[in-house]
Amino acid sequence: MNDVLATRVADEMTDTTAVDAADAPYFLLRSPQQAMEAQGVRARLPSGATATLAERVAAFFAAPRSGPRLLVGAVPFDPEQSDALYQPNQVSGQPTVVRVETPTLVGDVCAEPPADAYAQAVAAAVTELQRTDSPLEKVVLARSLRVTTAQPLHPRVLAARLGKDPSVATYVVPVPTADPTDPAWLVGATPELLVSRRGDRVLSHPLAGSARRSADPAEDARAAEALLASAKDHDEHRHVVEAIVAALAPLCHHVEAQPRPTLHATATMWHLGTRIHGTLKDASVSVAALVALLHPTPAVCGTPRQPALALIRQAEPVARGFYAGAVGWTDAQGDGDWYVAIRCARVQGTEVRLYAGAGVVAESQPELEVAETAAKFMALLTALGVHDVRPF
Repeated sequence: MNDVLATRVADEMTDTTAVDAADAPYFLLRSPQQAMEAQGVRARLPSGATATLAERVAAFFAAPRSGPRLLVGAVPFDPEQSDALYQPNQVSGQPTVVRVETPTLVGDVCAEPPADAYAQAVAAAVTELQRTDSPLEKVVLARSLRVTTAQPLHPRVLAARLGKDPSVATYVVPVPTADPTDPAWLVGATPELLVSRRGDRVLSHPLAGSARRSADPAEDARAAEALLASAKDHDEHRHVVEAIVAALAPLCHHVEAQPRPTLHATATMWHLGTRIHGTLKDASVSVAALVALLHPTPAVCGTPRQPALALIRQAEPVARGFYAGAVGWTDAQGDGDWYVAIRCARVQGTEVRLYAGAGVVAESQPELEVAETAAKFMALLTALGVHDVRPF
């Protein structure tokens, strides 16, 4: 399995081969370092809350099984909701080449909630954060856009368009639906690594604090410099790094984090990022256990976790589902890679729902958080053929 996971993808997806829209289930995780494509379902992991993930994964691999010693899938944003992992029939390290046609949209783009209502929710959160007796230090509020395509959108087509940005990890993961004959996927291109484990080595690369990129080089450089100088964004980022370091420290001989965040660029956004390395004291601690420990981080939830979760459940009109959860894989040795499920859309037939969120702290300005979410929609909207997010 390690040989498969180590396979490098030499070429970008090109306009050569069409795909069958009924081809399901299908899993893809393609990062700058490696790629995995999985077809079919051999067995499903009994679903449950994130806290029980490691126990269920260990029990799954302890049973006699044929097929790949691998589980792929996703955990939802809300750690109390059920996850969706399974053992695939086949695994390869070279994603299928697909035709990257531009989807055709029909009807209006529906914002959930509209920009003004989202700004009001941010303002209410800022008021709560500024209360002297509030336990909250940060909360991440999300919103979504719903669009309709003229023909059913195959997840591989959207993933191929998103995969043109080499700085991100592109993913396709099947997610549960009420009707199993009507499949759905989470499709995205995330820049953020939640956790990776190889033996006793652990890596996390959280991102928090963002700025929209510009096609003008001078303006783009100014945006990057302003982000590096932003006290508000550094404050937002600090909460994430401190939480991950604090969670890993009891399990590791040593946890090393970069002293200051550095710029991480995608095609559409600048981010503040910090690489965090650790060496496990006990090499039997699996990546599934690390996912359960770290998720959801302050980068997608807030801090402290429980008050932030409570506010999110009350304030957001659309349940996140697997958006802002984690997508990835784990093998029987406990190794694996798990990425934060951001910059994504839920695709089901002709309905596509895009998600974006922004971290809110006491210094946040609602209109700037609206602009940040609009900028984060850009990668998905561009892939769908929409190039202007200002009305949303």
